[in-house]
Amino acid sequence: MKELDPAALDCLAALADGGSFERAAQRLAITQSAVSQRLRGLESQVGQLLVVRARPLRLTEPGKVLLRFARQLQAMRADVARELGESLRAQTRLPIAVNADSLATWVLPALDALVQDGVSLELIVDDQDFTHEWLRQGQVLGCVSTVPRALRGCRITPLGVMRYVAVASPAFVAREMGGDAEGGLHRGNFSQLPFLVFNRKDDTQTQWVAKAFGVRSPRLVERFVPSSEAYARAAMMGWGIGVLPELQVRDAIERGELIVLHPEVAVEVALHWHQWKLGDELSGSAPRGARLDEVGDALVRGAHAALGSQAAPGRRARTQEPAGRVVRRSPRPAVARPSR
Repeated sequence: MKELDPAALDCLAALADGGSFERAAQRLAITQSAVSQRLRGLESQVGQLLVVRARPLRLTEPGKVLLRFARQLQAMRADVARELGESLRAQTRLPIAVNADSLATWVLPALDALVQDGVSLELIVDDQDFTHEWLRQGQVLGCVSTVPRALRGCRITPLGVMRYVAVASPAFVAREMGGDAEGGLHRGNFSQLPFLVFNRKDDTQTQWVAKAFGVRSPRLVERFVPSSEAYARAAMMGWGIGVLPELQVRDAIERGELIVLHPEVAVEVALHWHQWKLGDELSGSAPRGARLDEVGDALVRGAHAALGSQAAPGRRARTQEPAGRVVRRSPRPAVARPSR
């Protein structure tokens, strides 16, 4: 294959980011006609359709392959410019995917020094079981994920364990549980009490109930609050029982704004940092100090400080099929997995 046009690859990345030719043109400060021309040239060169012209447009599988290459090329270009003393701060950013609970707790402090130093990041938020798909499709250069195996061309580093506990406000305990924080929630009434749920991907609550009461596939009264900060606030306001990262609600528990229910029961999840190998790293001799490496190193340090670096005991085994689809195997009885 002939050398691919970097400008055309930039157009492909802009189309993936913007979802339309108009937005891609705005991102690149060129005309829509120029975007179309560069895309057609790239498709002609590789002999395959790269973009489905729909609303919003979407990339084909070959388009996703080239998008991964485009992202890596942009990151390496920024590293070279940095070493030469040039600034591409306004043009180049590093997209990474993180889960909402990590973003609400340890991610921002971990990345603060880099951002203050001028690193341009785009944080994409998704469920921690789905951030890996963003990486596979080339939408991001790195992700925080529960998936314990690296994609080909990527490397993986353990981050630590997030521990989730069930909490409720004192007012909720008094109103709905007869004032009994120890025994007011039990096998006979959990299905009548409201549980807070982050979104439709979130099964943290059912995992906690299954572990606490030995019930398979429990059905709950659900109240959806799709924001980590608002979710914690709703729990403190007495909207329902929340299953939240212990790290996030530690202060509220100490202040008496939340009460831990069945403190012997916790949902644990091991998180991992995945990132693409760039440049010479593919041959095993990458120089340290590249921006993506700095982001990964900062996240690993921040996560280890906040979460600890040990893997969750009895963590649910997971593997990947060649096509990248995540397959969940049968968990051990004591294992539970959050989904935010």
